Amino acid sequence: MQQPFTDRHQAGVALAKELNRLRHKCKWPAPLMVLALPRGGVPVAAPVADALSAPLDVMMVRKLGCPGNPELAMGAVASGGVHFLNHHLIRQLSISQYEIERALLQEQRELARREAKYRHQRPPLALAGKTVILVDDGLATGATMRVAIEATLAHQPDRVLVAVPVGSADTIAELAPLVDRVCCLATPLPFFAVGQWYLDFPQVDDDEVIALMAEH
Repeated sequence: MQQPFTDRHQAGVALAKELNRLRHKCKWPAPLMVLALPRGGVPVAAPVADALSAPLDVMMVRKLGCPGNPELAMGAVASGGVHFLNHHLIRQLSISQYEIERALLQEQRELARREAKYRHQRPPLALAGKTVILVDDGLATGATMRVAIEATLAHQPDRVLVAVPVGSADTIAELAPLVDRVCCLATPLPFFAVGQWYLDFPQVDDDEVIALMAEH
């Protein structure tokens, strides 16, 4: 049985080792850019950026939670107005157009607040021609990562990789055709939630994100 990670930092260190191995094996062209999905992806991405000697920034995304079950994603939204909707789930749960639009508006407002707080006055992301590594603490439904991929591809990078410590095998299979490579250390079965594969999995707050970004 696969063992859980101690915490996000330890997972990031383990992920960095595998990415370093892949970098030398596949000879990724420079320059590299590590993009974390806030907030949980930032503590994972920090040791990855350190190990790869790459800059760290954030790809701003927000999950669109289902009415009455905010942890279940019916979609996601990213900077620039990019969004993804899980129409199968929306039909299955009979979620109305009004509820979708309300969630979109709410999360777009929160996205703008966090972007101003996390990125301060830094210029917009410049990803053209770069090898971009999108990092999160895990993949469950993959909604936020899917919209992060779409938003990243709009910047015309040279290649895009997704890197996570743990994820659902089904979700990884769905995302793999969208990027150049998915690097995932563990795909346990059964898979119910990302948090169950960490011994210590607290909420990551704004102050932790800001402190980690300031270090990089």
